[in-house]
Amino acid sequence: MKLIAATPGETTAEGKIDPKILSLDNTADPREVSLAGIERIDLHFPKFTDGRAFSQAFLLSRRLGFKGDIRATGDVLVDQLGQMERSGFTEAMLRADQNPEIAQRVLGSYPGYAVGKYQGDAVQASPHFVVAA
Repeated sequence: MKLIAATPGETTAEGKIDPKILSLDNTADPREVSLAGIERIDLHFPKFTDGRAFSQAFLLSRRLGFKGDIRATGDVLVDQLGQMERSGFTEAMLRADQNPEIAQRVLGSYPGYAVGKYQGDAVQASPHFVVAA
């Protein structure tokens, strides 16, 4: 997962509009938008206790087969990163008060867990140890 450090007050990386980037409100249904030509989707966490963006990321990556980047923005905390990665996020813009070095350590702590070695997730549906029939 790519980590992006935010500056105070910043919740998105770019101030300009890019037609290849889609920003979805956490109340939007990803199944109802066109993904044609979209390279990155920004999903917003208005507060860390609001987990609707996890469901959106899972829908986009697993059910809709979106292959571009899915970025978490907003109130993104270090301790959410493992679950974000398992849900299909490929990038996370950390809240300004979060330490990127600690975030890297958190992601590196359980590498097998994060990439679906022990459990299936949005990135890899079956664990690595399951032999295909």
